[in-house]
Amino acid sequence: MLFREIYRRLSRALLLLGAVLLVGTFGYHWIGSGAGHDWNYWDCLYMTVITVASVGYTEVFPVRNIPGAEGFTMAVILLGAGAMVYASSVLIALFVEEDLRHVLRRARMRKAIRKMKDHIIVCGTGSTGITVVRELVATKRTFVVIERDAERLGRLDTEFGKDKVRHVQGDATDDDVLHQAGIAHAMGLVTALPTDKDNLFVTVSARQINPKLRIVARAIEVATAPKLLKAGAHRVVSPNAIGGMRMVSELIRPTVVEFLDKMLRDRERNLRIEEVPVPPSSPLVGQPLRHAPIRRITQLLVIAAWEPEPDRYTYNPGPDYVLTAGVVLIVLGEVDDVIKLRAFFETGERASVVAVPPQRP
Repeated sequence: MLFREIYRRLSRALLLLGAVLLVGTFGYHWIGSGAGHDWNYWDCLYMTVITVASVGYTEVFPVRNIPGAEGFTMAVILLGAGAMVYASSVLIALFVEEDLRHVLRRARMRKAIRKMKDHIIVCGTGSTGITVVRELVATKRTFVVIERDAERLGRLDTEFGKDKVRHVQGDATDDDVLHQAGIAHAMGLVTALPTDKDNLFVTVSARQINPKLRIVARAIEVATAPKLLKAGAHRVVSPNAIGGMRMVSELIRPTVVEFLDKMLRDRERNLRIEEVPVPPSSPLVGQPLRHAPIRRITQLLVIAAWEPEPDRYTYNPGPDYVLTAGVVLIVLGEVDDVIKLRAFFETGERASVVAVPPQRP
């Protein structure tokens, strides 16, 4: 609001200065014509400008010899000087306010990031990183972007809204920048920087700072993948390998690929294949899947279940499948339903629904 007010004041100052120049130009022309002199408008404008600017050049017109010309010149000086001072003060305030606005914006961003926990850090917003950001936004995850290119950060504001994407401007290979992004309290990190060397450096630094962090790294060269895994990355993704798999999938299973594409791009229904862990504190631990109110409170479809011990998947689990602590349900459905089911398993707000009649998942 204050910024808009300064712009309005600057517009008024420029209009006032322009009005003084116009009045001075036509005034000198009128005075000269009254005294029998043919003063052209360009000379009259020049006379007005050097009078307002007080540069001290020799007078273009002999104002001392023309009645009323000296008084008019003094009036132009006073009005012009006032307009110049007013415009200068507004310009200074504009630059100061712009700098202050950026400082306050960065301070608010740092304060918000310091409060974040269990968030995801995205290093780099190139062609790969921006795809990661879009998916995190679509699935309503909490995350912070690290990007040193101010132009790319500006594109984030344009695409997602002003300050909607929390970010830190800086080099992700710098430990201080990682700390500013809250790496000590983060749950995951995606490093999608342009070079394998930078991704390897970020992986090593991040693993040393937060040993519990889940790291997914991008590898351009196939030979870099083992190094990234040894450095601490949980998974390494190669865009070239994924591109090759996509091409052959388009050839041999086009319907499946089309289904997944439409699922990811459907703006009306935000469908995803997601995972919902069952924490040890959940009231459903030890209960068969039929007692879980999945179909009652959501429209999710359970397509698999992963058990950390003994690290196995059960595909299309039936109603008698027993939920154990730490099991992860892989579900297909809308993001809002996934969030709702996660909240239920974590808080147990609907523990009473365990006793409802058996329902098929």
